[in-house]
Amino acid sequence: MSSNLSVETQTSSISKHLPRAQKLIYGSGDWGRASFNSLRQIFYAIFLTDVVGLNPFLASFASLIAILWDAINDPLVGNLSDHVRSRWGRRRPFFLFFSIPFGLAFLLLWWAPPWESQIMLMVTVTLAYMISDTIQTLVTVPYLALTPEIAPGYDERTSLTSFRMFFNLAASLTTVVAAPTIVDMAVNAGLSQQRGYLLVAGLFGFLAVIPFMLLFFTIREKQAPIKAEREKLPLIKMIRLLWENIPFRYATAIYVINWIAFDVVAMMIPYYLLYWIAEGNMLAKVNLFGQKLSLESAALGIIMLVATLSIPIWNLVARKFNKRSAYISGMMFWIVVQILLILLKPGQMNLVLLFSFFAGFSVSTAHVMPESMFPDVIDWDELRTRTRHEGMYYGAINFMRKLSSALAIFITLQVLGWFGYQTPPQDAIIFSQSSTTLLGIRLLTGPFIVFFLLAAIATAWFYPLSRERQSRIQLAIQRRMQREERTRKLKRTM
Repeated sequence: MSSNLSVETQTSSISKHLPRAQKLIYGSGDWGRASFNSLRQIFYAIFLTDVVGLNPFLASFASLIAILWDAINDPLVGNLSDHVRSRWGRRRPFFLFFSIPFGLAFLLLWWAPPWESQIMLMVTVTLAYMISDTIQTLVTVPYLALTPEIAPGYDERTSLTSFRMFFNLAASLTTVVAAPTIVDMAVNAGLSQQRGYLLVAGLFGFLAVIPFMLLFFTIREKQAPIKAEREKLPLIKMIRLLWENIPFRYATAIYVINWIAFDVVAMMIPYYLLYWIAEGNMLAKVNLFGQKLSLESAALGIIMLVATLSIPIWNLVARKFNKRSAYISGMMFWIVVQILLILLKPGQMNLVLLFSFFAGFSVSTAHVMPESMFPDVIDWDELRTRTRHEGMYYGAINFMRKLSSALAIFITLQVLGWFGYQTPPQDAIIFSQSSTTLLGIRLLTGPFIVFFLLAAIATAWFYPLSRERQSRIQLAIQRRMQREERTRKLKRTM
């Protein structure tokens, strides 16, 4: 190969385009993961306080304990999937054995225990959360670990992540529109809110099973490196490998701060829409394109619809410039929206829908760009260690994300309690919070998030892996593999 060829030309074999059908099938796996997480992110806190009837202070402890367990089990499952050996590969057996239990986990998560005791309620919902999340982890961590195995190139990984995020945002769109609508229909039909939530859980739990079963029967894994088959990493060595990977530190910080912001906003939006914009009207409706929808369905639906449709835009921006530039642009746009939220007045439903439209553009890049960075840091690790630890890395990043989100949600619920939040009476249709509580809801939903977004932008500015540098890493890996293959052939001929 001529030495004056560009890095991009030399790595063309690495950057082969994946068939569109394979991208679609792989991307569909994020439907179940996203519907589970979207329902939990957006509606679970208000489900605990307003349906289960759990005090916000106790709800914060229940969430903290459950999410801490959620964080712990991710690296455990990731490391386990790295070392599974079967005729189906390392990741696919998890889809076969845990897809159906994952569907049932939806129902367990959204069951409201009939106990009178607040402590018993807290213990029960905590255990239900831990069990359901463990099952979710057993399918989602192996699923995410397939990304760098399927897509080898810098831009191809952004493309594959875009397909995955299309299904992610489409599932989020469907859940945020359907869930409040189904619950409202249940209440109007004389059923309880609890029955409404169980109907939602049953529907989306069933739909979550299908993509993972499809993945098992259609996706093929590449063979694991020989060294990875022998290596068993103790915890200390695992932590050291993660820490020594400098791009991983930056990508983790971006990912964690990004999702803290999103998790807190997603948790607070139902409170903000219900108690500030709708002034406590539990069944508030808004006219959208001639259809009367619940305010939550309309606002959240617009956010997710715009986010889904704008994925190709951010994909093009990342291809023209780089992932870092696309991410920073989206976050700056999001900051403007968050600041303006504090200016909205009660009853301004059309204006909140307009703001939802603009917020959707930023939600899109917040989903795509941090996710697309992680396959690149795994290549950096392979260059250093001569093996790949996809499960370890995806388990570790989920651990960090959930640990930080657990603390953020715990603090947010605590602050909500400090501002005097009151659980509405059972079956109440209209219920108002105090002016102090409303101020707390507005601050937590809007300006509070700006600090996290600024921190994410500052971290992304120093992210070290450009397209050219990533190409050089992959070229070095490819050349080393070719040398090792020539050495093995030479030894066989001796």
